[in-house]
Amino acid sequence: MSGHSKWATIKHKKGIADAKRGQKFTKLIKEITVAAKSGADPEGNARLRTAILKAKAENMPKDNIDRAIKKGSGELGNATFYELTYEGYAPGGVAIIVDTLTDNKNRTAADVRSTLTKLGGSLGATGCVSYMCQTKGIITYDGSKYTEDQIFEAALENGAEDVSAEEGIIEVTTSQADFAQVLEAMQAAGFEQESADVSRVADQTVSLDKEKAAKVMNIVNRLEELDDVQQVSTNLDLPDDYEEE
Repeated sequence: MSGHSKWATIKHKKGIADAKRGQKFTKLIKEITVAAKSGADPEGNARLRTAILKAKAENMPKDNIDRAIKKGSGELGNATFYELTYEGYAPGGVAIIVDTLTDNKNRTAADVRSTLTKLGGSLGATGCVSYMCQTKGIITYDGSKYTEDQIFEAALENGAEDVSAEEGIIEVTTSQADFAQVLEAMQAAGFEQESADVSRVADQTVSLDKEKAAKVMNIVNRLEELDDVQQVSTNLDLPDDYEEE
């Protein structure tokens, strides 16, 4: 089965290991906190269950997860976050979507707009590029530990939509609704994931040369460094000779 989740695989081409582990934890804690507002029991709260699974996939300590749940459910005081999504374009006509969680809408809007425009991008109207993508669960495995056939058989049996392999990474794609179920089933079967996330997947991608791709990735990296940004998605298909500087 052919892979198609280029919006998600950019982060894996950059490297599975995330050097910014502390920043990743901060974003995941926000996600758990917001999800817990709808109920502190993950069995009855699918969004919270998914957020917890993503945090565990990043090896977040249980105490951190528990505190985030208590904060979101009001046990440790009320925390108010707003979920805002910004859409626009990066150089070369590449679509870009920025998902945020913030306690200050004006600050976030200013930071996202400033980062985009200073680096050659632009904000667009709501819906200008989001129609180009779908939201999918993406689970990756180390191709040196497992064969594609092993992952393929187990993943498809447990409800995955697609399995593909590229550059030593085996990628399992699921529907957003089935992400938690598939991840837990794969873990129960003894497969240890490299990463697990719910990401935007482009229906079609844009190919650029190495120089233009570097400009787009600079925007992605700078946006990801913003405290309020949870996820940055693009439909850029990185060239084979691209290397992160």
